[in-house]
Amino acid sequence: MGFCMVYKKVFIVIHILYFCKPYSDVEFSFYFIIVMKEIFAQRFKSARLMKGYSLQDLADALGNQWTRQSLFRYEKGEVIPDSNKINLLGKALGVDPGYFFRTTQVELGDVEFRKLSKMPQKEAIIIREVTKEKLSRYLELEEILGLSNAFDDCLNDFELVTGYEQVNMAASLLRERWSLGNGPIYNIVELLEGKNIKVLDLRVKDDFDGLQTRVNGSIPVIAYNANKMSKPERVRFTLLHELAHLLLKFGDISEKQKEVLCNQFAGAMLLPEKMLKKELGERRNDLSINELGGIKEQYGISMQAIVMRARDCGVISHSYTKQFFFLIKQMNWIGEEPIEYLGVEESNRFQQLLYKALLEEKISMSKAAELNNQSLAEFRKGYQMLY
Repeated sequence: MGFCMVYKKVFIVIHILYFCKPYSDVEFSFYFIIVMKEIFAQRFKSARLMKGYSLQDLADALGNQWTRQSLFRYEKGEVIPDSNKINLLGKALGVDPGYFFRTTQVELGDVEFRKLSKMPQKEAIIIREVTKEKLSRYLELEEILGLSNAFDDCLNDFELVTGYEQVNMAASLLRERWSLGNGPIYNIVELLEGKNIKVLDLRVKDDFDGLQTRVNGSIPVIAYNANKMSKPERVRFTLLHELAHLLLKFGDISEKQKEVLCNQFAGAMLLPEKMLKKELGERRNDLSINELGGIKEQYGISMQAIVMRARDCGVISHSYTKQFFFLIKQMNWIGEEPIEYLGVEESNRFQQLLYKALLEEKISMSKAAELNNQSLAEFRKGYQMLY
């Protein structure tokens, strides 16, 4: 059903309830234009911010066919451009024309960026808008299919966290409540999406690792910077670090302490203490690269994170930990460890829902292309390859 028809039905109900009389076509047209101007203005501004443009930057990108002042009128909701102009604006801003009239509301809560202190405000705004754009398509698709996105916060009753023992206990409790046992978790992205936590891979500048927030007051979201994370074990650790920020309530501790505890939570989720000690024993004086690599391959956790986990669990000493990291630095293994984890971190949920909606004729081919952020020709080509 098109937006115009939905809006018309809502308008009829409100008009009869409040004014106890039928509406006229003139009244409907008047209010419809007001609403459409407001929607276009909001979406136009979001697209501009997402691109990182000022109004003058956009005017320049359009070859100065518009003045800054005329673009400002669009953003203020004073006027809606015609279809030809909307197409030109979409090309300049990297969005399809339907983007400007998408009505799904996405209100981000407080956003916590990792490494925000290094990030210029302009970059933070771009990341927020990219996050909102991807979420609006995802949430609209769920709405079309009538799916619930209710989230069960399994750690809502957990005590305030101030130290390692509590994050270790929280990770163990979450594994229990999510019925994960103590073994390896093979796909963190798929796990989180299955729990109604939206996971987004953003492709932005290298100023941040990840973020977490709640959308529309209740829907949990975790995003990571795919441009910065080529290694799946890095993605896994970042997602669980952000999960700690999302689920845990911290006591009166510093931001630096919170970051340490979130890292410890991620390590505990990936490699429970019981399994760590089964692999390494209760106490060790040294560790070999090969055995660390074997654990990495099985549990999807970096060798460096395994060593930190072994230190936290009392298996190795602080002094040995320092020696190990000195070796890692000397061998240039900080970014490229000698043994790789070959797991895959991705979820196909959005694509599955998209094709389901299309096959059930709940959306048209052009709407599917819009939701997939593609042109109709690009989407049709990919779809024909699948079916």
